[in-house]
Amino acid sequence: MENKKLNIAILDDHPLIIEGLTTLFSNHTEFNLLGGFNQSEELYGFEAIDKIDVLLLDIFFGNNNGIDICFDLKKKYPKMIILGISSQAERSIVLQMIKQGASGYLLKTAKNDEYIHCIKEAAKGKIVFGKKVQAMLDKIQIADLKSIPRLTKREKEILALLIKGKSTQEISEELFLSFLTIQTHRRNLLQKFDVKNSLELINFANENGLLNDPYFPPNFS
Repeated sequence: MENKKLNIAILDDHPLIIEGLTTLFSNHTEFNLLGGFNQSEELYGFEAIDKIDVLLLDIFFGNNNGIDICFDLKKKYPKMIILGISSQAERSIVLQMIKQGASGYLLKTAKNDEYIHCIKEAAKGKIVFGKKVQAMLDKIQIADLKSIPRLTKREKEILALLIKGKSTQEISEELFLSFLTIQTHRRNLLQKFDVKNSLELINFANENGLLNDPYFPPNFS
């Protein structure tokens, strides 16, 4: 990628963000902006989606979840470099993005030279972060990148209810599932998080900011 222009695309529902980044890239001849998209459907319908080298992906927009989109795009286009952009840098969200295949994460307020630097370094195969995100991550051990497992939709629902203090019987009644089914999911959650009991599971969720994780249902809190 170093010897050719990098094809850039942006997925963000804020027109001003796309406009600002478009201006930025127009001033750098080493980049070729393929397009700015306000909705994920527009990106998926883009005929040259497989030509995108670097995608700047908004983490939250409308009803979409940037983390799930990242996971899906990396499965379909493994060579695509994805950099998450957001107005906030929650620890759990940054970790989830990297775990799902993203090559970096920047705040939308990052300076222009941060964007340029991160894109160029990511194109070299590096994991990159904006300065403010990096400052937060300096406190995180590399092992933490693997500490938060990917959960199924049902597991997310059950974990959310466990954190709210619901018993197995109460969860069973609320989700219209058998008591045994809920017990099985609880056991799987303990194994995935490598904890001994539900108390450790709930403590882990609280300590790692999973309450703010976009994976959980919107009506969770």
